[in-house]
Amino acid sequence: MYRFSRAFVNPASSPIRDLFKYLSDPEMISFAGGYPDTKLFDVEGLGEASRRAYKDSLSCLQYGSTEGIAKLKTELICLMEKRGVKTSSENVVITTGSQQAFDLLLRVLVNPGDVVLVESPTYSSNIQAARVHGARVVPVQTDTDGLDVADLERVLDGIRSEADRPKLLYTVSTFGNPTGATLSLQRRLRLLELAVKHRFVIVEDDPYGDLRFSGESIPSLKALTGELKGSDDWVVHIGSLSKIVAPGLRVGWSISPAPIAYRCYIAKQSADVGSSPWTQGIAAEYLSSGALDLQVERIRHGYGEKCRALCAFLRELMGEALTFHEPSGGMFVWAKLNGELPAAELLKESIGRKVMFVPGAGFHVNDPVLSTLRLSFAAPSVANINVGVKRLAETWDAIRARI
Repeated sequence: MYRFSRAFVNPASSPIRDLFKYLSDPEMISFAGGYPDTKLFDVEGLGEASRRAYKDSLSCLQYGSTEGIAKLKTELICLMEKRGVKTSSENVVITTGSQQAFDLLLRVLVNPGDVVLVESPTYSSNIQAARVHGARVVPVQTDTDGLDVADLERVLDGIRSEADRPKLLYTVSTFGNPTGATLSLQRRLRLLELAVKHRFVIVEDDPYGDLRFSGESIPSLKALTGELKGSDDWVVHIGSLSKIVAPGLRVGWSISPAPIAYRCYIAKQSADVGSSPWTQGIAAEYLSSGALDLQVERIRHGYGEKCRALCAFLRELMGEALTFHEPSGGMFVWAKLNGELPAAELLKESIGRKVMFVPGAGFHVNDPVLSTLRLSFAAPSVANINVGVKRLAETWDAIRARI
């Protein structure tokens, strides 16, 4: 009846968002979505920031500049300098969450049929976004040290025509989603070299970089561009306040070479005219208050405790059922069931036992490993993590008893 665009004739929904309907059950323990712990929100600090922002009520209620309000840009430039990245206003575009930042990049860089490289596995919504823009999405393998640059070199060496040359590579380089893996320093430097040599844009998505609770920090790809001449031209850095302040603000940003940033600004004009000046004002006031450093420390401590608890309970109660990688930060544990049972089958029965997670298939471009799954430790309490793992173990045992 309706003549939908090709991307939406048979659209696939996000495997994460499809589980949202179960969250209304108060007995459900969710290891699914990457939701921050609401108990760690700085409610008082954000309330004060909101009151200060609303003193300029007319600016909050009126349309704002498309590229973002000046005060928030200034605060984000200062924040990025603390993270080792020097930038200027012309390079920064404030977006309605980091998801929009990636979508704008796809708009300005990718034509239908262009090649976009992504980690495998990677964040499912950005696989979806690249496909909606008509990209040919090509996976690059990962391991516990993040993106496998040797596999990337194999992909790049296999290029036989200009049409197969990638426009961009998408990576969550620090505490990846879903794997929790962090790209090693050696691999980061090699990745920059490959981007310069093969002239593709690295899109570095960094929502979790501040959430390190063990080990030594590694500079972002954007911070490392000073180590390699010409590499700054090939790195776009995406940031967000969703995981370290509050996702309800919907404040993200991109830092790009000026020609890319200008085109993202133009693309945003037709996307939403501009992000909310009200929530941008709250974010600016919160950052200028100096509250973020203490807030990040609170989150690190809380998530570190939860991650250690989840991993300990998994070893104790499901040690024979699965293997997993314990991360040094972020929000996720990536696991693989032992044997042939698909994680989706475990999920079907576990929902009935009031616990859920995300099967790993949706994080792959193709040839998914059906026995993989992602567990988020951020939202549930330590007590609920214990109960949730017990429920998963009971589900596993019930299924195995029938086989």
